Amino acid sequence: MKKGFWKTLQLPAFVMAPMADVTDPAYRRIIARVGKPDVTWTEFVSADGLALAPKEGREKLIKDLMYTETERPIVAQLFSGSPEHMESAARLAVKRGFDGIDINMGCPDRSIEKQGAGAAMIKNKENAIAVIEGAVRGAGELPVSVKTRIGYTKDELSEWLPALLSTDISTVTIHARTRKEMSDVPAQWEKVKEAVEIRDALGIDTLIFGNGDVMSLTEARERVKESGCDGVMLGRAIFGNPWVFSEYQATPKEKLEMLVELCEAFETLLPHKNFAICKKHFKAFVNGFDGAKELRVELMEKGNTAAVVREIVGEAIDSIR
Repeated sequence: MKKGFWKTLQLPAFVMAPMADVTDPAYRRIIARVGKPDVTWTEFVSADGLALAPKEGREKLIKDLMYTETERPIVAQLFSGSPEHMESAARLAVKRGFDGIDINMGCPDRSIEKQGAGAAMIKNKENAIAVIEGAVRGAGELPVSVKTRIGYTKDELSEWLPALLSTDISTVTIHARTRKEMSDVPAQWEKVKEAVEIRDALGIDTLIFGNGDVMSLTEARERVKESGCDGVMLGRAIFGNPWVFSEYQATPKEKLEMLVELCEAFETLLPHKNFAICKKHFKAFVNGFDGAKELRVELMEKGNTAAVVREIVGEAIDSIR
């Protein structure tokens, strides 16, 4: 089994989840600077797109794989229902110097599932294994990992996880819900404990990480203690809080200043993307002070460029007590 950086990682580890239009190159480099996780994931990137898109489209996808040295160890997350395309994308990740490759087998987005990827892979174990094998072939010496759920419409962990663990993967991250449950019910962390027990019963050393509803490192440490997992992946906890992995408590002014920095980095690094993507950060960063609601409304209505966001926020900062 190729472990790569995982074999030297201090455990338990606390890592950053891959989230579409959130953990983009702009936000990742900010997080790496102010509150670096033990491991960083990119947004998921389509292996099919990397293989089939015309030059312009492919170049845009590759921009999602931009990273800085400060983000290491960094894992490229890919999705595809095609073993061949996954192998090709894994080879590209090797060329781009990533530390590892992760396969998304948990995304519930219907457009992803229609491609036989994401959570749809839970329904097709044979193809899931073939896709993993394709990634392993393309990865060379890089370790391959998987992020998934406990099942599709029901709990299938006792059948699904052993199938994954029969392959040459270094780590499995378990989002402790089914695809059907989305994020509408509390994460079932007892299933992460069960995943650890399944792994141990098989007598292998694949790492098990848990994911779901963890909003701080304090809570993450508690989840490790109760489940026995090797680490915790934090997702929603990073919204409005790039400092979460450092446990620094930012002031409202610091949050607003960081929002401006994020918008400017997004505009500089990802000019091909719609600036409206940045607006999902407004609610998360603009809170905790008198007038926050009014400022959010103004930003949503007028904040269509980084320069405008800077102007609006600059005027508001002076009035915050």
